[in-house]
Amino acid sequence: MKLSQLLSIGFLILVSTTMSPAFARDANKTQYPIVFAHGMAGFDDILGYDYWGDDYGVYVLDTCQWGEYYCNPDIHSGQESFVASVTPFAGSEQRGYELYQDIEGYLASSGHSYVNIIGHSQGGLDLRKAAKLLQDNRGYRVVKYGISISSPHRGSPIAQYVLNLQPGVQSVLATLADYFGNTIYSGGNDAIAALKQLVNHDFDPNDGVTTGTYAFNQNYPAGTANIERSRSFLTGQDNGNMNPALYLLKELWTEIDGDGYASYDANGDGALGTGDGDASDNDDDGLVGINSQQMGYRLEYWECYGCLDYVWAQSNTGYVGDLNAPNQTQMTSHAWKINQDHLDVIGVPPDTFDEMEFYAAITDFIADNGF
Repeated sequence: MKLSQLLSIGFLILVSTTMSPAFARDANKTQYPIVFAHGMAGFDDILGYDYWGDDYGVYVLDTCQWGEYYCNPDIHSGQESFVASVTPFAGSEQRGYELYQDIEGYLASSGHSYVNIIGHSQGGLDLRKAAKLLQDNRGYRVVKYGISISSPHRGSPIAQYVLNLQPGVQSVLATLADYFGNTIYSGGNDAIAALKQLVNHDFDPNDGVTTGTYAFNQNYPAGTANIERSRSFLTGQDNGNMNPALYLLKELWTEIDGDGYASYDANGDGALGTGDGDASDNDDDGLVGINSQQMGYRLEYWECYGCLDYVWAQSNTGYVGDLNAPNQTQMTSHAWKINQDHLDVIGVPPDTFDEMEFYAAITDFIADNGF
């Protein structure tokens, strides 16, 4: 081979590695550990199957050691993380307090002073209470990034639907849910309290307990007082690719129309806003409408084939600080929505979503922003 050819090849290699920094590289290590907060019915792991896992239950931030196969090859080998475990079926007042206790225990044992929190579904509400309690207890803002994924910040119509079922049916479902929760976690599960948390209004004003996302948002806002940066991923998917259980829920019982604007629960479905008249336009993920999901700035996820995936914060739809008063664009825009259902993002099969790369990209995003 001629010298000129060798030099040309060397130049191409140099250009590809310097101009495409994400190509064939691991995610950068975050400065502060990542804490995962699971949603309703969630857990840390059951017999080795992780809630925060891929389709095979392999933990998404499991660092790869020499010779290890079941791990995430896209993350830094020194990445630190912690999976919290709270009562699967309970209101976010209780779950948020338990999350706070878990994080305080982790900080004490690890020696860290700050964390980033990623919450899925109800975990996105829980993290806001935990952040406030951490701030109150320590006297400084402990949570750097608070990132919610598919979270019903302004309510879920599915919660309202179940609460409106006949008492006998509702009782059976609640008993089964409580049994499951008590088996995988401990006692104290209350599925009805959990559902009341996830409707926008106070479902029963006469029960002596103020519930619902509206009151919770007033007490635990998304501003910078307790969380340095609040961000959110929105999910929504059509019927064709939806998890079979969620597809049957839509087809046989109730379907969410989740991208209409109103300053209150105008159609009485349990979520702030209303519908636009078309319930089949990818405006929900099977459990939560897109009008409930934005907290802070939206995050965009871009899949890169042959390189590390990307996450960006997008400001075009604006910042939702007052979770009870998003504007029309923030409740109706499908911009930067991930085309996945509520369960795909935590590895519940069947799906074609790459959970390992998704969470590696989030890790890299947090690290690149200094946290």
